[in-house]
Amino acid sequence: MAETKTASKSSRKTTRRTSTGFTAEERAAMKERVRETKKGKGDGEADVLHKITEMQDADRAMAERLHAIVKESAPELAPRTYYGMPAYAKDDKVVLFFKPGAKFKTRYATLGFSDKANLDEGDMWPTEFALRSLSDTEEKRIRALLSEALS
Repeated sequence: MAETKTASKSSRKTTRRTSTGFTAEERAAMKERVRETKKGKGDGEADVLHKITEMQDADRAMAERLHAIVKESAPELAPRTYYGMPAYAKDDKVVLFFKPGAKFKTRYATLGFSDKANLDEGDMWPTEFALRSLSDTEEKRIRALLSEALS
């Protein structure tokens, strides 16, 4: 009879690759999304403003300015939260969101657009933009992107 080799349980454990899975920040965002869907519409603007007040200084300043830009440039967008982040929706579909850098421990915040935004340009186009500060130059670009997204 041929001899068969079997690995012991302890040696199998050391050779298995373990997945790090989601980060604590990602799990928290998913829990926020579950709460948002259970809560319903609520007061979107109050929710967004509350989330902005919880942010660290640099992210908070950009989020406050972005909120004002959206209200001025795209009043048809309704503020709401999306995975615990400020977002703006049209017909209850998120078009734009702000992801604070500190929330996910990144060196920049992110301004993102969903597939509901009309930013299509050929077969490939950006949907998220890194944002380290919000000067007049970035504000003009955001206003132009909003106009295009809602066209």
